[in-house]
Amino acid sequence: MTLNMAACERKKDEDSILEPLCFPEGSPDSASVASLPSPSSELLVCLFCTESTRLDMKDELLKHLLQEHKLVIADVKLIANLPKYLLYWKGRLLEQPVTDFCSVIKTNSTGPADKQENYFLLCDILPEDRILRENLQQKRLEEVLEQQQKERDDNTFSRPCLFCSEEFTGNRSSLLNHMAREHSFSIGLPDNIVYCDEFLNTLQKKLDDLQCLYCEKTFRDKTTLKDHMRKKTHRRINASNRQYDRFYVINYLELGKTWEEVQSEDDRELVEDDDDDWSDWQAHPVLAVCLFCDHQSDTMDQIYIHMKGAHGFDLHKLRTDLGLGFYQQVKLVNFIRRQIHQSRCYGCEEKFESRQEVLQHLELRGHVMKLPDMLTWDQPQYYFPTYENDALLCTLSDSDGEQSDERHHHDNVPVFAEDDRELQLLRQTSVLNQLLKNRTH
Repeated sequence: MTLNMAACERKKDEDSILEPLCFPEGSPDSASVASLPSPSSELLVCLFCTESTRLDMKDELLKHLLQEHKLVIADVKLIANLPKYLLYWKGRLLEQPVTDFCSVIKTNSTGPADKQENYFLLCDILPEDRILRENLQQKRLEEVLEQQQKERDDNTFSRPCLFCSEEFTGNRSSLLNHMAREHSFSIGLPDNIVYCDEFLNTLQKKLDDLQCLYCEKTFRDKTTLKDHMRKKTHRRINASNRQYDRFYVINYLELGKTWEEVQSEDDRELVEDDDDDWSDWQAHPVLAVCLFCDHQSDTMDQIYIHMKGAHGFDLHKLRTDLGLGFYQQVKLVNFIRRQIHQSRCYGCEEKFESRQEVLQHLELRGHVMKLPDMLTWDQPQYYFPTYENDALLCTLSDSDGEQSDERHHHDNVPVFAEDDRELQLLRQTSVLNQLLKNRTH
């Protein structure tokens, strides 16, 4: 069987990570990857004959192995370096028969002998295969970590922002932090990313093709695309898009596990050692930081008293007056944090040169308790903490919100149910109802 080397291209696989800041610590007052970043020009060779094909057309070779040689390779997507894997087994099968390595599966075992066929399964149940896969994974991890270190140390990086004309040179982190801070677009912490140039090239190409980075719909011009990404809060990448997995180091760490599986592992499965002595455990006090200044307190009552006395901000009053549920309070706190960090008044959106100027403006104009329209801050993007160690978020209560109108009740709404939340907001006014109709058409 001859492989069709000119077969049509495979359809690309279909991933805010918003980068949280971090309060400085002080006293009071983040599919196993089976390929390199792009389809390689390396050849995949058949284990039994002279047929070969490119890595990005591996399905053609797997089909050839099945139809012509009755061999199936288990969990191909988990093999870190498929070309080297095939070369290894091609050599071994020249030395010994396939039955020495593969499980034999007989088809139509109850039928006539002339209708029976033997198929062979090559998988990691075989210790030799398991060791080979682990060694290839370890080698790939070493290559990725070496590449990541080069990128971390590289100060020759030069690239314009994806969303504005500003040019960034030096370290890649300057651009990534700029996009997260100024455009609310984050692909993650710089130190968690590898093959950064190709990652940015991929995103730039989508934008050049007038494609939304999140839903990947194509639009007629840049203005329409920008409006769509802003209104739909699609200025982010889709976490379920496997195309982006290869750009995150976490996907290379453990054989056979994606980043989602690593993060969702249940710690309860860990065996507890009865000999462990935890008697000397000393927990550091959790310090809550004021929304407006660097004041810290080790009790929540103190920080609420400070914000009310020093800045005239009463979160409890806002919660009661607006009937805010727990998740709305989370979004409000994260929204205010972000605006203050960006030296912007959250009440009127005026921009200043420093946080001190914002605080003076808030006091002089009486904007401390002035919130913009709820649609401005009650957005899914503010589910993500502005500061990853924000203890204030852990103290929010929805006790008053339980008695509020049903439209403010979110106890049964999942945190990331963005589409449902948007629909609820769109139904609030007749104008937005029209937008909803346009959206559904």
